[in-house]
Amino acid sequence: MTVSVIAKFRVRRRPLAAAAAACLLSFAGFWLAQRAAHVSMLDLMVYRAEGETVRAGGDLYAMRATSANLAMTYPPFAGLLFTPLTLLGVPEMRTLATAGNLLLVVALVHLSLRLVGRDRLETTLWAAAVLVWCEPVWTTLRYGQINLLIAVAVLWDLTRRDTNRWAGVGIGLATTVKLTPGLFAFYLLVVGVIRLRRGEGWNSWLRQFAVASATFLGATAASALILPYDSRRFWTETLFETGRVGFAEETANQSLRGVLARLMHTDDPGMWWAVAAALFAVAGLVLAVRAALRGDRAVAVVAVAVTALMISPISWSHHWVWCVPVLVLLVDRAAGWAWTAPVAFAFYSFALWWVPHDPGRPELDQNAGQMVLSAVYPLAAGAVMWLLAFRLPRGAGPGIEDGAAPAEKTGAAAQAVAKE
Repeated sequence: MTVSVIAKFRVRRRPLAAAAAACLLSFAGFWLAQRAAHVSMLDLMVYRAEGETVRAGGDLYAMRATSANLAMTYPPFAGLLFTPLTLLGVPEMRTLATAGNLLLVVALVHLSLRLVGRDRLETTLWAAAVLVWCEPVWTTLRYGQINLLIAVAVLWDLTRRDTNRWAGVGIGLATTVKLTPGLFAFYLLVVGVIRLRRGEGWNSWLRQFAVASATFLGATAASALILPYDSRRFWTETLFETGRVGFAEETANQSLRGVLARLMHTDDPGMWWAVAAALFAVAGLVLAVRAALRGDRAVAVVAVAVTALMISPISWSHHWVWCVPVLVLLVDRAAGWAWTAPVAFAFYSFALWWVPHDPGRPELDQNAGQMVLSAVYPLAAGAVMWLLAFRLPRGAGPGIEDGAAPAEKTGAAAQAVAKE
Protein backbone atom coordinates (compact mmCIF):
# COMPACT_ATOMS: atom_id res chain seq x y z
CA MET A 1 0.00 0.00 0.00
CA THR A 2 2.86 2.36 0.85
CA VAL A 3 4.48 1.69 -2.51
CA SER A 4 1.18 2.47 -4.25
CA VAL A 5 0.82 5.78 -2.42
CA ILE A 6 4.39 6.78 -3.30
CA ALA A 7 3.82 5.87 -6.94
CA LYS A 8 0.65 7.97 -7.08
CA PHE A 9 2.47 10.88 -5.45
CA ARG A 10 5.22 10.71 -8.05
CA VAL A 11 2.69 10.61 -10.90
CA ARG A 12 0.93 13.58 -9.36
CA ARG A 13 4.18 15.53 -9.11
CA ARG A 14 5.00 15.17 -12.81
CA PRO A 15 2.19 17.33 -14.27
CA LEU A 16 2.64 19.86 -11.47
CA ALA A 17 6.37 20.10 -12.13
CA ALA A 18 5.74 20.50 -15.86
CA ALA A 19 3.18 23.24 -15.21
CA ALA A 20 5.53 25.05 -12.81
CA ALA A 21 8.39 24.85 -15.31
CA ALA A 22 6.19 26.19 -18.13
CA CYS A 23 4.96 29.06 -15.95
CA LEU A 24 8.47 30.01 -14.80
CA LEU A 25 9.78 29.85 -18.38
CA SER A 26 6.92 32.00 -19.65
CA PHE A 27 7.36 34.54 -16.85
CA ALA A 28 11.12 34.69 -17.43
CA GLY A 29 10.52 35.32 -21.12
CA PHE A 30 7.95 37.98 -20.25
CA TRP A 31 10.39 39.71 -17.88
CA LEU A 32 13.15 39.67 -20.51
CA ALA A 33 10.76 40.99 -23.16
CA GLN A 34 9.77 43.87 -20.89
CA ARG A 35 13.41 44.71 -20.23
CA ALA A 36 14.18 44.56 -23.96
CA ALA A 37 11.27 46.93 -24.59
CA HIS A 38 12.78 49.38 -22.06
CA VAL A 39 9.49 49.75 -20.20
CA SER A 40 9.34 52.99 -18.22
CA MET A 41 6.91 51.99 -15.45
CA LEU A 42 5.66 55.54 -15.77
CA ASP A 43 2.65 55.16 -13.49
CA LEU A 44 4.73 53.50 -10.80
CA MET A 45 6.95 56.59 -10.78
CA VAL A 46 3.82 58.72 -10.36
CA TYR A 47 2.72 56.54 -7.42
CA ARG A 48 6.12 57.09 -5.84
CA ALA A 49 5.81 60.84 -6.33
CA GLU A 50 2.37 60.74 -4.69
CA GLY A 51 3.84 58.92 -1.70
CA GLU A 52 6.63 61.51 -1.47
CA THR A 53 4.07 64.33 -1.61
CA VAL A 54 2.13 62.78 1.29
CA ARG A 55 5.28 62.40 3.36
CA ALA A 56 6.31 65.99 2.62
CA GLY A 57 2.86 67.35 3.49
CA GLY A 58 2.37 68.74 -0.02
CA ASP A 59 -0.75 69.25 -2.12
CA LEU A 60 -1.58 65.88 -3.72
CA TYR A 61 -3.80 67.29 -6.45
CA ALA A 62 -1.44 70.10 -7.41
CA MET A 63 1.42 67.62 -7.79
CA ARG A 64 2.81 66.82 -11.24
CA ALA A 65 5.24 63.98 -11.85
CA THR A 66 7.53 62.59 -14.59
CA SER A 67 8.31 64.16 -17.94
CA ALA A 68 4.69 63.53 -18.94
CA ASN A 69 3.52 65.98 -16.25
CA LEU A 70 1.03 63.48 -14.83
CA ALA A 71 -1.34 64.39 -11.98
CA MET A 72 -2.85 62.46 -9.09
CA THR A 73 -6.24 61.04 -10.13
CA TYR A 74 -7.05 58.55 -7.34
CA PRO A 75 -8.75 59.24 -3.98
CA PRO A 76 -6.40 60.39 -1.20
CA PHE A 77 -6.27 56.93 0.40
CA ALA A 78 -4.15 55.86 -2.57
CA GLY A 79 -1.56 58.47 -1.66
CA LEU A 80 -1.27 56.91 1.79
CA LEU A 81 -1.04 53.46 0.23
CA PHE A 82 1.88 54.53 -1.97
CA THR A 83 4.07 56.00 0.79
CA PRO A 84 6.07 52.74 1.30
CA LEU A 85 7.35 53.10 -2.27
CA THR A 86 9.44 56.06 -1.11
CA LEU A 87 11.46 53.75 1.15
CA LEU A 88 12.94 51.91 -1.84
CA GLY A 89 15.39 52.93 -4.50
CA VAL A 90 13.92 53.23 -8.00
CA PRO A 91 15.63 50.08 -9.42
CA GLU A 92 14.57 48.00 -6.41
CA MET A 93 11.04 49.39 -6.60
CA ARG A 94 10.72 48.46 -10.27
CA THR A 95 12.06 44.95 -9.68
CA LEU A 96 9.72 44.30 -6.76
CA ALA A 97 6.77 45.76 -8.68
CA THR A 98 7.40 43.43 -11.62
CA ALA A 99 7.84 40.37 -9.40
CA GLY A 100 4.78 41.30 -7.35
CA ASN A 101 2.62 41.80 -10.43
CA LEU A 102 3.67 38.43 -11.84
CA LEU A 103 2.61 36.80 -8.58
CA LEU A 104 -0.66 38.68 -8.84
CA VAL A 105 -1.16 37.21 -12.33
CA VAL A 106 -1.02 33.75 -10.75
CA ALA A 107 -3.42 34.86 -8.01
CA LEU A 108 -5.88 36.36 -10.52
CA VAL A 109 -5.82 33.21 -12.65
CA HIS A 110 -6.29 31.04 -9.54
CA LEU A 111 -9.30 33.06 -8.37
CA SER A 112 -10.76 33.11 -11.90
CA LEU A 113 -10.50 29.33 -12.03
CA ARG A 114 -11.96 29.05 -8.56
CA LEU A 115 -14.89 31.12 -9.77
CA VAL A 116 -15.71 28.35 -12.27
CA GLY A 117 -14.73 25.50 -9.94
CA ARG A 118 -11.43 24.46 -11.55
CA ASP A 119 -8.77 25.87 -9.22
CA ARG A 120 -6.22 23.05 -9.38
CA LEU A 121 -2.66 24.29 -9.00
CA GLU A 122 -1.33 22.84 -12.24
CA THR A 123 -4.28 24.31 -14.18
CA THR A 124 -3.54 27.69 -12.61
CA LEU A 125 0.13 27.55 -13.61
CA TRP A 126 -0.55 26.47 -17.19
CA ALA A 127 -3.20 29.18 -17.62
CA ALA A 128 -0.99 31.86 -16.05
CA ALA A 129 1.81 30.97 -18.48
CA VAL A 130 -0.53 31.85 -21.36
CA LEU A 131 -2.62 34.69 -19.93
CA VAL A 132 0.37 36.77 -18.84
CA TRP A 133 0.96 37.68 -22.49
CA CYS A 134 -2.38 39.42 -23.14
CA GLU A 135 -2.21 43.16 -23.81
CA PRO A 136 -3.92 44.38 -20.61
CA VAL A 137 -1.47 42.42 -18.44
CA TRP A 138 1.52 43.46 -20.54
CA THR A 139 0.53 47.13 -20.35
CA THR A 140 -0.19 46.90 -16.62
CA LEU A 141 3.38 45.73 -16.00
CA ARG A 142 4.75 48.15 -18.59
CA TYR A 143 3.36 51.11 -16.64
CA GLY A 144 3.70 49.54 -13.18
CA GLN A 145 -0.06 49.85 -12.67
CA ILE A 146 -2.13 48.42 -9.79
CA ASN A 147 -4.94 46.87 -11.85
CA LEU A 148 -4.02 43.30 -10.98
CA LEU A 149 -4.09 44.11 -7.27
CA ILE A 150 -7.54 45.68 -7.62
CA ALA A 151 -8.93 42.69 -9.53
CA VAL A 152 -7.46 40.19 -7.07
CA ALA A 153 -8.92 42.09 -4.09
CA VAL A 154 -12.39 42.05 -5.67
CA LEU A 155 -12.24 38.41 -6.76
CA TRP A 156 -10.93 37.34 -3.36
CA ASP A 157 -14.18 38.65 -1.89
CA LEU A 158 -16.41 37.10 -4.52
CA THR A 159 -14.93 33.60 -4.15
CA ARG A 160 -15.26 33.41 -0.34
CA ARG A 161 -17.61 31.15 1.59
CA ASP A 162 -20.77 32.74 2.91
CA THR A 163 -19.48 32.27 6.46
CA ASN A 164 -16.36 34.38 5.85
CA ARG A 165 -16.80 37.55 7.90
CA TRP A 166 -14.01 39.34 6.00
CA ALA A 167 -15.69 39.01 2.61
CA GLY A 168 -16.34 42.57 1.42
CA VAL A 169 -13.10 44.08 2.69
CA GLY A 170 -11.42 43.61 -0.69
CA ILE A 171 -14.19 45.40 -2.59
CA GLY A 172 -14.24 48.19 -0.02
CA LEU A 173 -10.49 48.79 -0.19
CA ALA A 174 -10.45 48.50 -4.00
CA THR A 175 -13.17 51.16 -4.21
CA THR A 176 -11.18 53.40 -1.89
CA VAL A 177 -8.29 53.32 -4.36
CA LYS A 178 -10.31 53.34 -7.61
CA LEU A 179 -14.01 54.10 -7.57
CA THR A 180 -15.04 51.75 -10.40
CA PRO A 181 -15.11 48.55 -8.24
CA GLY A 182 -17.94 50.19 -6.30
CA LEU A 183 -20.29 48.70 -8.91
CA PHE A 184 -19.61 45.28 -7.36
CA ALA A 185 -20.88 46.58 -4.02
CA PHE A 186 -24.04 47.91 -5.70
CA TYR A 187 -24.54 44.50 -7.34
CA LEU A 188 -24.29 42.80 -3.93
CA LEU A 189 -26.84 45.24 -2.54
CA VAL A 190 -29.37 44.62 -5.32
CA VAL A 191 -29.13 40.83 -5.06
CA GLY A 192 -29.29 41.01 -1.26
CA VAL A 193 -32.39 43.23 -1.28
CA ILE A 194 -34.18 40.95 -3.76
CA ARG A 195 -33.46 37.91 -1.59
CA LEU A 196 -34.57 39.85 1.48
CA ARG A 197 -37.87 40.70 -0.17
CA ARG A 198 -38.31 37.04 -1.07
CA GLY A 199 -38.45 36.28 2.62
CA GLU A 200 -34.86 35.07 3.13
CA GLY A 201 -34.09 37.68 5.78
CA TRP A 202 -30.66 39.16 6.38
CA ASN A 203 -28.37 37.26 4.01
CA SER A 204 -24.69 36.94 3.09
CA TRP A 205 -25.10 39.31 0.12
CA LEU A 206 -26.27 42.13 2.35
CA ARG A 207 -23.61 41.31 4.92
CA GLN A 208 -20.89 41.45 2.29
CA PHE A 209 -22.26 44.76 1.01
CA ALA A 210 -22.26 46.10 4.57
CA VAL A 211 -18.64 45.02 5.11
CA ALA A 212 -17.58 46.58 1.80
CA SER A 213 -19.38 49.82 2.62
CA ALA A 214 -17.98 49.99 6.14
CA THR A 215 -14.48 49.35 4.84
CA PHE A 216 -14.81 52.06 2.20
CA LEU A 217 -16.25 54.59 4.64
CA GLY A 218 -13.69 53.73 7.32
CA ALA A 219 -10.71 54.06 4.96
CA THR A 220 -12.12 57.27 3.48
CA ALA A 221 -12.69 58.74 6.95
CA ALA A 222 -9.15 57.78 8.01
CA SER A 223 -7.81 59.50 4.89
CA ALA A 224 -9.83 62.61 5.74
CA LEU A 225 -8.33 62.71 9.23
CA ILE A 226 -4.77 62.33 7.94
CA LEU A 227 -5.17 64.39 4.74
CA PRO A 228 -8.10 66.76 5.38
CA TYR A 229 -7.28 69.31 2.66
CA ASP A 230 -6.63 66.70 -0.04
CA SER A 231 -9.77 64.76 0.93
CA ARG A 232 -11.98 67.85 0.77
CA ARG A 233 -10.52 68.87 -2.54
CA PHE A 234 -10.91 65.40 -4.12
CA TRP A 235 -14.51 64.77 -3.06
CA THR A 236 -15.71 68.28 -3.92
CA GLU A 237 -13.64 69.17 -6.99
CA THR A 238 -11.17 66.68 -8.44
CA LEU A 239 -13.66 63.79 -8.61
CA PHE A 240 -15.66 65.68 -11.24
CA GLU A 241 -12.70 66.76 -13.38
CA THR A 242 -12.84 63.89 -15.90
CA GLY A 243 -10.47 65.69 -18.27
CA ARG A 244 -7.78 65.46 -15.61
CA VAL A 245 -7.34 61.74 -16.35
CA GLY A 246 -6.82 62.16 -20.08
CA PHE A 247 -8.58 62.87 -23.37
CA ALA A 248 -11.72 60.80 -23.92
CA GLU A 249 -10.87 60.05 -27.55
CA GLU A 250 -7.46 58.47 -26.88
CA THR A 251 -7.24 55.00 -28.39
CA ALA A 252 -6.15 53.65 -25.01
CA ASN A 253 -9.58 54.60 -23.64
CA GLN A 254 -11.54 51.40 -24.24
CA SER A 255 -14.86 52.49 -22.78
CA LEU A 256 -18.17 53.49 -24.36
CA ARG A 257 -17.21 57.13 -23.94
CA GLY A 258 -13.97 56.58 -25.82
CA VAL A 259 -15.74 54.81 -28.67
CA LEU A 260 -18.33 57.57 -29.00
CA ALA A 261 -15.71 60.31 -28.82
CA ARG A 262 -13.78 58.77 -31.71
CA LEU A 263 -16.96 58.01 -33.64
CA MET A 264 -18.22 61.59 -33.29
CA HIS A 265 -14.76 63.19 -33.74
CA THR A 266 -15.08 65.07 -30.45
CA ASP A 267 -13.49 64.98 -27.02
CA ASP A 268 -16.91 65.25 -25.34
CA PRO A 269 -19.73 62.99 -26.56
CA GLY A 270 -22.01 64.56 -23.93
CA MET A 271 -25.50 63.13 -23.50
CA TRP A 272 -24.91 60.44 -26.11
CA TRP A 273 -22.45 58.82 -23.73
CA ALA A 274 -24.68 59.35 -20.68
CA VAL A 275 -27.61 57.60 -22.39
CA ALA A 276 -25.47 54.77 -23.79
CA ALA A 277 -23.77 54.21 -20.43
CA ALA A 278 -27.09 54.19 -18.57
CA LEU A 279 -28.60 51.63 -20.97
CA PHE A 280 -25.52 49.41 -20.79
CA ALA A 281 -25.44 49.68 -16.99
CA VAL A 282 -29.05 48.58 -16.67
CA ALA A 283 -28.65 45.70 -19.12
CA GLY A 284 -25.40 44.53 -17.54
CA LEU A 285 -26.72 44.65 -13.98
CA VAL A 286 -29.95 42.87 -14.93
CA LEU A 287 -27.87 40.11 -16.52
CA ALA A 288 -25.60 39.89 -13.47
CA VAL A 289 -28.43 39.87 -10.92
CA ARG A 290 -30.41 37.21 -12.80
CA ALA A 291 -27.29 35.04 -13.01
CA ALA A 292 -26.59 35.49 -9.30
CA LEU A 293 -30.16 34.62 -8.32
CA ARG A 294 -29.94 31.34 -10.20
CA GLY A 295 -26.58 30.58 -8.57
CA ASP A 296 -24.33 31.26 -11.56
CA ARG A 297 -21.82 33.51 -9.85
CA ALA A 298 -19.15 33.27 -12.58
CA VAL A 299 -21.45 34.83 -15.18
CA ALA A 300 -22.62 37.43 -12.66
CA VAL A 301 -19.10 38.54 -11.73
CA VAL A 302 -17.91 38.76 -15.33
CA ALA A 303 -21.03 40.72 -16.31
CA VAL A 304 -20.45 43.27 -13.53
CA ALA A 305 -16.76 43.62 -14.41
CA VAL A 306 -17.45 44.20 -18.11
CA THR A 307 -20.26 46.64 -17.29
CA ALA A 308 -18.04 48.67 -14.97
CA LEU A 309 -15.33 48.95 -17.62
CA MET A 310 -17.76 49.93 -20.34
CA ILE A 311 -19.62 52.66 -18.44
CA SER A 312 -16.56 54.25 -16.82
CA PRO A 313 -15.64 57.61 -18.42
CA ILE A 314 -12.07 56.36 -18.86
CA SER A 315 -11.13 52.66 -19.08
CA TRP A 316 -7.53 52.48 -20.22
CA SER A 317 -6.54 49.26 -21.95
CA HIS A 318 -4.62 48.11 -18.87
CA HIS A 319 -7.82 48.30 -16.81
CA TRP A 320 -9.06 45.35 -18.87
CA VAL A 321 -7.09 42.75 -16.88
CA TRP A 322 -10.61 41.45 -16.23
CA CYS A 323 -10.17 39.70 -19.59
CA VAL A 324 -8.52 36.93 -17.51
CA PRO A 325 -11.76 35.75 -15.82
CA VAL A 326 -13.61 36.47 -19.08
CA LEU A 327 -11.42 34.07 -21.07
CA VAL A 328 -11.39 31.50 -18.26
CA LEU A 329 -15.20 31.51 -18.23
CA LEU A 330 -15.51 31.19 -22.01
CA VAL A 331 -13.14 28.24 -22.11
CA ASP A 332 -14.76 26.58 -19.10
CA ARG A 333 -18.27 26.83 -20.51
CA ALA A 334 -17.11 25.60 -23.92
CA ALA A 335 -18.39 28.70 -25.70
CA GLY A 336 -16.84 27.35 -28.90
CA TRP A 337 -13.77 28.51 -30.78
CA ALA A 338 -15.91 30.50 -33.19
CA TRP A 339 -16.64 32.82 -30.27
CA THR A 340 -13.74 32.32 -27.90
CA ALA A 341 -10.99 32.78 -30.50
CA PRO A 342 -12.11 36.28 -31.66
CA VAL A 343 -12.45 37.45 -28.04
CA ALA A 344 -9.00 36.07 -27.23
CA PHE A 345 -7.60 37.68 -30.38
CA ALA A 346 -8.98 41.05 -29.25
CA PHE A 347 -6.99 40.89 -26.02
CA TYR A 348 -3.82 39.34 -27.44
CA SER A 349 -3.46 41.18 -30.74
CA PHE A 350 -2.59 44.69 -29.46
CA ALA A 351 -4.89 45.81 -32.30
CA LEU A 352 -5.84 49.07 -30.62
CA TRP A 353 -2.23 50.20 -31.00
CA TRP A 354 -2.26 49.63 -34.77
CA VAL A 355 -3.92 53.02 -35.32
CA PRO A 356 -2.16 56.43 -35.17
CA HIS A 357 -1.93 57.52 -31.54
CA ASP A 358 1.05 59.85 -31.37
CA PRO A 359 0.80 63.34 -29.81
CA GLY A 360 -1.43 65.63 -31.81
CA ARG A 361 -4.65 63.75 -31.03
CA PRO A 362 -4.99 61.90 -34.36
CA GLU A 363 -7.86 59.87 -32.90
CA LEU A 364 -10.17 62.81 -33.65
CA ASP A 365 -9.72 62.13 -37.38
CA GLN A 366 -9.99 58.33 -37.57
CA ASN A 367 -11.49 56.57 -40.55
CA ALA A 368 -13.93 53.67 -40.25
CA GLY A 369 -11.26 50.97 -40.14
CA GLN A 370 -9.28 52.77 -37.47
CA MET A 371 -12.44 53.24 -35.41
CA VAL A 372 -13.04 49.49 -35.44
CA LEU A 373 -9.49 48.71 -34.34
CA SER A 374 -9.56 51.32 -31.59
CA ALA A 375 -12.86 49.87 -30.30
CA VAL A 376 -11.59 46.31 -30.11
CA TYR A 377 -12.22 45.82 -26.37
CA PRO A 378 -15.74 47.31 -26.33
CA LEU A 379 -16.61 45.17 -29.36
CA ALA A 380 -15.27 42.10 -27.57
CA ALA A 381 -17.22 43.14 -24.46
CA GLY A 382 -20.42 43.37 -26.46
CA ALA A 383 -19.84 39.87 -27.81
CA VAL A 384 -19.11 38.56 -24.32
CA MET A 385 -22.30 40.06 -22.88
CA TRP A 386 -24.32 38.53 -25.69
CA LEU A 387 -22.72 35.15 -25.02
CA LEU A 388 -23.42 35.43 -21.31
CA ALA A 389 -27.06 36.24 -21.97
CA PHE A 390 -27.91 33.83 -24.77
CA ARG A 391 -25.21 31.28 -25.63
CA LEU A 392 -23.28 29.96 -22.66
CA PRO A 393 -24.48 26.77 -20.93
CA ARG A 394 -25.74 27.66 -17.50
CA GLY A 395 -23.76 26.57 -14.50
CA ALA A 396 -22.86 27.50 -10.96
CA GLY A 397 -19.56 27.94 -9.19
CA PRO A 398 -18.97 27.93 -5.42
CA GLY A 399 -21.68 30.46 -4.69
CA ILE A 400 -21.69 32.89 -1.80
CA GLU A 401 -24.63 31.12 -0.20
CA ASP A 402 -23.26 27.58 -0.20
CA GLY A 403 -19.54 28.42 -0.42
CA ALA A 404 -18.70 24.76 -0.87
CA ALA A 405 -17.91 22.53 -3.80
CA PRO A 406 -18.87 23.69 -7.28
CA ALA A 407 -22.35 22.82 -8.36
CA GLU A 408 -22.87 20.48 -11.25
CA LYS A 409 -21.98 21.92 -14.61
CA THR A 410 -24.33 21.70 -17.51
CA GLY A 411 -24.17 21.29 -21.23
CA ALA A 412 -20.79 21.13 -23.00
CA ALA A 413 -19.01 22.18 -19.81
CA ALA A 414 -20.32 19.10 -18.00
CA GLN A 415 -18.98 16.86 -20.76
CA ALA A 416 -15.56 18.51 -20.48
CA VAL A 417 -15.50 17.88 -16.73
CA ALA A 418 -16.50 14.26 -17.21
CA LYS A 419 -13.48 13.67 -19.44
CA GLU A 420 -11.00 14.95 -16.85
